[in-house]
Amino acid sequence: MTELSFISVCPEEELPPGERLFLEIENKSIVIFNLAGDYYAIEDVCTHDDGPLGEGEVEDHQIICPRHGARFDIRTGEVLTLPAIQDVPAYHVRVVDGMIEIGIKS
Repeated sequence: MTELSFISVCPEEELPPGERLFLEIENKSIVIFNLAGDYYAIEDVCTHDDGPLGEGEVEDHQIICPRHGARFDIRTGEVLTLPAIQDVPAYHVRVVDGMIEIGIKS
């Protein structure tokens, strides 16, 4: 069974609603989103061509790849449209004592 190790990222006030934060954890590029007070994190790499994903436009809970238009569900990493066919990794995010934490499988 794989366990999650939680890593503190930043205080909640540093990631206001509608904003995103880019970070590098264990050689993975990750982007954390604050969507109306709910936090989500996905890998910042489109599974279609390994291009950056996190700068894409966000509509509801979807992110649109800025390169070729593939859509992914920010909450789950699920691919929603072509040209991507593989989900993007998603990470568990929680808030503990006002600090945003991300869960990485250990």
